[in-house]
Amino acid sequence: MKIFLIGMPGSGKSTLGRPLAQALNLPFVDLDKEIERQEQQTIPDIFASHGEDHFRNVESSALKQWAFSSKDFVLATGGGAPCFHSGIDIINQHGLSIFLDVTVDELLRRIGVQSGRPLLGTDDLKQKEEKLAQLYAKRRDIYLQAKITLVEPTLAQLMEAIYLKK
Repeated sequence: MKIFLIGMPGSGKSTLGRPLAQALNLPFVDLDKEIERQEQQTIPDIFASHGEDHFRNVESSALKQWAFSSKDFVLATGGGAPCFHSGIDIINQHGLSIFLDVTVDELLRRIGVQSGRPLLGTDDLKQKEEKLAQLYAKRRDIYLQAKITLVEPTLAQLMEAIYLKK
């Protein structure tokens, strides 16, 4: 089974994905880490040196490599992976998509003043909140195309949803 976790930065894709993969005895894949490995640069460095268009092309290619593979896994996408180059369609055609829907307030609490997120590009909390709200509004309709939507899920709720979908 291929499981794709989608959602905003800070929604818990990696945090919940690792223990989920372990519980299901599947490999865990963090798409952003795969991109960094392939490009031999961090995501912020890729954005800075090559721009967002290059990053989205690399991201799409990496997503397709995993989606088209014969392997089973739990994959944490980057927040934008479903939103560019028909990512949500690729995800839905090749596996089980799960949208981890988390409020902007909770995302802001989780991300805090962390830097390293190129699209949020500020350490000012008020500006970060505004950018998160705009990004959430822009991406939500795409995220809602997932086969399962869970609001601020726990690991147990995530596992239950997967077992009910099988």
